[in-house]
Amino acid sequence: MSISYNDIGDNLRRIVVTGRLDMPGTDSVAAQLDTLAAAPKKGVVVDLSALRFLASIGIRALIVTAKAVQKRGGKMVLVVNDGSTVRMSLEATGINDLIPVFGSTADAEKAALA
Repeated sequence: MSISYNDIGDNLRRIVVTGRLDMPGTDSVAAQLDTLAAAPKKGVVVDLSALRFLASIGIRALIVTAKAVQKRGGKMVLVVNDGSTVRMSLEATGINDLIPVFGSTADAEKAALA
């Protein structure tokens, strides 16, 4: 499980999460995800394209983070590969209706800044 980020200009932060967002994986990155998403950036893109598994606890962490970003006036979006098990998990739970999901980083970055 790993998490990294890079800032794109003054208004956008891209956070990349790799590995598995299961119980141990989520425990290891949830606090760091909250901290990185709390930066004073308008948009936050969370790239899950290298994520191999997403459990309900990982979905909860994403929702909590998205709500915190929204509360400070920003917007969080996700990048998830089309047809992946991660995307299927998001769609099956309806989270993609709460947090916009995109297949490409470019589309996600545009949406996060809109």
